Amino acid sequence: MHRSGLTELEILLAVAHRRSFRAAARELGMSATAISNAIAGLEARLNVRLFNRTTRSVALTDAGQRYVERVAPALAEIQRASEEIATQAEMPSGTLRINAPRESSVLLFDIFDAFLKRYPQMRLDITTESRLIDIVAEGYDAGIRLAESLPQDMIAVPLTPDVRMLIVGTPDYFAHHGTPQSPEDLQHHQSIGMRMSHGGLYHWELERHQQKVTVNVPPRIILSEMRAIHCAARAGIGLAFISDWFIQEDLASGRLVSAMEAWCPSFGGLRLYYPGRRHVPPGLKAFIALVREMRERPGTTRTI
Repeated sequence: MHRSGLTELEILLAVAHRRSFRAAARELGMSATAISNAIAGLEARLNVRLFNRTTRSVALTDAGQRYVERVAPALAEIQRASEEIATQAEMPSGTLRINAPRESSVLLFDIFDAFLKRYPQMRLDITTESRLIDIVAEGYDAGIRLAESLPQDMIAVPLTPDVRMLIVGTPDYFAHHGTPQSPEDLQHHQSIGMRMSHGGLYHWELERHQQKVTVNVPPRIILSEMRAIHCAARAGIGLAFISDWFIQEDLASGRLVSAMEAWCPSFGGLRLYYPGRRHVPPGLKAFIALVREMRERPGTTRTI
């Protein structure tokens, strides 16, 4: 136990073991006077003499011996409990509950995997859904959302770089339908629509030179998951307005081609957020520290 947490009982046991105030003082890093005063104070409160003192020795009285025999096991148990809880603080255990948007867990598997390997006594409970919830009221330790969607009064930690929504299609689609150059051109194209959690269709939000335009591109098919939209785009069904997180390999290989990139600005990526007005659980602290560590590593710029 740390010296600042020393109790009179620990001093009592040290003196009983060493049979010397000076030796106990050296063991505990205290002065002999402080040791003597602590024992005198304990005896006064108990109203019993615990030690017989002479100029050359210190010995337990019968009452002192009985007291030490009762106190020593209890104090040892307290010390073991203190050491155990300190160890748990260093190596967190338990369940970390996180609420995240659909599709995001796929992007964050690297950090989830690294966290579970580093902290084998931790378990992750990830709930994915589209609606923005009150993470405190619903019992979550943290949430994950795009930067623009974060609730107020939350502490945010970047998880991913900025995201960019791109207009993409297959080379064959553009060969048959042409490549749009402006928002007006999109009205003559077929799109892969996205159904939002509230039931409405997502309208494409474009911007160039601070000019913002919302476009409702006629959908040929309507889907509600980004992965399904990705698959439909690769099949050539129509144009998709999709996060660059999902299509980097397709763009690099030429399987998908982007259009109107000047109208597709970047915006804040995913953020881990949690309430700042309450105690942060050890598991969440460890997760945050690992996120920051991984962001500083070379080669992890796409998702962490």
